[in-house]
Amino acid sequence: MDGPDEIIHQSLRLRIMAALHAARGGEGVEFNRLRALVGATDGNLGSHLTTLAGAGYVSLEKDFVGKKPRTRASISADGARAFRAHTDYLRGILDSAEG
Repeated sequence: MDGPDEIIHQSLRLRIMAALHAARGGEGVEFNRLRALVGATDGNLGSHLTTLAGAGYVSLEKDFVGKKPRTRASISADGARAFRAHTDYLRGILDSAEG
């Protein structure tokens, strides 16, 4: 990777991707839990999840628990690869600054 992934690089999207990457392999992270983890408002989180889903980095699953709607977000395989590439890019900057 020659530069940062501009989709992931935005600070809230980076926090979202980090949280979802840490939770990968499970059933996803419920919207309210993710909102609390990344410190976002409902609208802001929804907007950034839409951007990440449009890039193929996350998948969103909507269902109901009783009569209450539930949204869960999961990192996709492409999203996990992109996140690792982005963190490798950042590590490269840190390593070159230390050298």
